[in-house]
Amino acid sequence: MSAAQKLGPSSAKLRLDDKDIDLPIFIGSEGEKAIDVTKLRAETGYVTLDSGYMDTGACTSAITFLDGELGILKYRGYPIEEIAEKSSFLESSYLVFYGKLPSESEYKAFVQRIASFDDIPEGIKQQIKCFPKTAHPMAVLSANLVSLSAWNEDLCTQDLNKDQKDTAIAQLMGQIKVMAAYAYRHSQGKDFIKSDKSLDYCSDFVYMMTGDKNVKKEVAKALDVLLILHVDHEQNCSTSSVRMVGSSKANIFATISAGVDALWGPLHGGANQAVLEMLQEIKDSGKGYEAFLAEVKDKNSGSRLMGFGHRVYKNFDPRAKIIKVACDSVLQTLGVQDPLLDIAKGLEAVALKDEYFVARKLYPNVDFYSGIIYRALGIPTNMFTVMFAMGRLPGWMAQWKEMVEQPGFKICRPRQIYTGDTHNHYVAIKDRK
Repeated sequence: MSAAQKLGPSSAKLRLDDKDIDLPIFIGSEGEKAIDVTKLRAETGYVTLDSGYMDTGACTSAITFLDGELGILKYRGYPIEEIAEKSSFLESSYLVFYGKLPSESEYKAFVQRIASFDDIPEGIKQQIKCFPKTAHPMAVLSANLVSLSAWNEDLCTQDLNKDQKDTAIAQLMGQIKVMAAYAYRHSQGKDFIKSDKSLDYCSDFVYMMTGDKNVKKEVAKALDVLLILHVDHEQNCSTSSVRMVGSSKANIFATISAGVDALWGPLHGGANQAVLEMLQEIKDSGKGYEAFLAEVKDKNSGSRLMGFGHRVYKNFDPRAKIIKVACDSVLQTLGVQDPLLDIAKGLEAVALKDEYFVARKLYPNVDFYSGIIYRALGIPTNMFTVMFAMGRLPGWMAQWKEMVEQPGFKICRPRQIYTGDTHNHYVAIKDRK
């Protein structure tokens, strides 16, 4: 089955106020089932209440399929395992944007178009330099992205045509790594390094950060795989934020900046940073990881094991299996001696065998391994979420593009159930107690 279809029973019956209401049943192409409540309020006066939208399908989408119970992730129907092994970050980006793998000529043109956006406006460079060196790189990135709208008014119209969308996609793909690298260089008090078009996407990014053009192929490949694994992940907090803001027809730069802001939160993109902070706390305590794991098992200790388990995946995170291989390769290639990495490997080995964690399916997730890789590469902790944003950018733009091109596109406007006071009356300020 290649497209969403209505299968099985055509409707579900809901009994409200002694009246039967028929609600259409919708079944997706991978068998996901939904009850369509689009007309519920109009017909009954009721709305659904779903705190956190955990059981609400806010849209239909043909980009990413995720099955948390079985540990399945697909981009446009392609298993993430195949994409990570055989594709590249830029090719997988093309796939989510346009719904198909590119031909050789299409891919070459796509890569060249992205590479053509190898610089940012002088005003934004000065803006970066105006930030305190201690500023979080996500603050710098968010400000830079929304500032692009001031330099690209032709891409800020309400309804972009196909060529304008293609330009915006390529421009953001090219410029986000420049902004990210420049934010890092500024935090280190170093001059900016201009992009080198002769390098591949990930090697160029490392070069702009470090000044080293001789990036080991294992390192470039590991970064490329990390970005692939973050390309899209269905309707998560930042992607939903992009759709919400984009639904108002805010320009593409403001819309993507909103995604960065949502990703910045520690409950979303900050998870890999939390992993390294946990490892540092274990090291500083001097107790060792075995004692820490014992504390984690004690509900009264307050200790939490970061980077294990996942909100959506109830089994092994399929991305973690892939990135573990890249992680092992990077650590072996670089031969890094780091006590935090030793602690991480010890936590992983014990937790994967300990019945307490196995029974609860608390396996290492993608955030656990990505933090280790970034640490091994010398990337500071506060840059981790920026790396996440670089990887997630294609998904945000693909979701935005899909939304604005869907028939019946409208502004998002959730409902609420009011629980406040009901019969207050105004009292003049002189008469208030």
